[in-house]
Amino acid sequence: MVSRVLLASPRGFCAGVERAVDTVERALRLYGAPVYVRKQIVHNKHVVEDLERRGAIFVDSVHEVPHGSTLVFSAHGISPAVRDEAGARRLNTIDATCPLVTKVHTQARRYAAAGYAIAFIGHAGHEEVEGTMGEAPHAVVLVESVEDARTVELPDGPLAYITQTTLSIDETREIVDVLRERYPRIEAPAKEDICYATTNRQWAVKELLAEVELLLVVGSQNSSNSKRLVEVARAAGIASYLVDDASEIDDAWLDGVETVGLTSGASVPEHLVRDVCDWFRARGIDDIAEFSSAFEDVVFRLPVELRRAARSAA
Repeated sequence: MVSRVLLASPRGFCAGVERAVDTVERALRLYGAPVYVRKQIVHNKHVVEDLERRGAIFVDSVHEVPHGSTLVFSAHGISPAVRDEAGARRLNTIDATCPLVTKVHTQARRYAAAGYAIAFIGHAGHEEVEGTMGEAPHAVVLVESVEDARTVELPDGPLAYITQTTLSIDETREIVDVLRERYPRIEAPAKEDICYATTNRQWAVKELLAEVELLLVVGSQNSSNSKRLVEVARAAGIASYLVDDASEIDDAWLDGVETVGLTSGASVPEHLVRDVCDWFRARGIDDIAEFSSAFEDVVFRLPVELRRAARSAA
């Protein structure tokens, strides 16, 4: 019988997500609806549905956007080819790419320009990976797993690795160790690419696990960083489930569980966590508390295109 719920901290929105969502909201106020957004602005269905109600239109391709319209690029980044396509359609573009993703793009361009072959550690099909590989497709080789690291054949000459920002810290370390063993001269990024928010949320979960028998992670199925939180718990032998909201919780998961841990991915609004807390309160569980508190004070400025347009409008 569940008697206690412990909340991991930090959890929820990171600075890149705050910036991206704020960008769409401000663009709607500045330009009026519709404002088009390429792909999901962040990987959370509730955030996307809320912005749709306000007048945002999400598209898979630049070619779905009428000529001359306003288009926001999502937090996950785009390839140069997508930027060129938008320019050809004379779209008013606003780039909401997370600055930490932009840093990885910049590294890819610099390594490629210097003649390096690049091992890019990431997950195929993720928008961040597609955008980053588009910066230097001739130079980048995708490495998705430890097995890939054991078998990938990198060319002779200078080598470097970069990583997707939302990976498992532990798995990435294993992959890097294998690459270093096979290619001792491979260069690392000057600063780790896995973003502060992904790292902090994984560490918060690790600290929580000794106190719980079950971890619930609020996040959407296409959220890489949310799925990694589930994996962290399961790797430690703790049952864990990813839910979009309280409606997806299965009472059967709680059988034999006394203490439940609760956290959320970096693209999840806090009200969804509060809804899960209310779900437990409705079942008579009032012992709901923060387990620990880590303070995050990272803030990113709004995209320069939006700041310029706001100044002009003023």
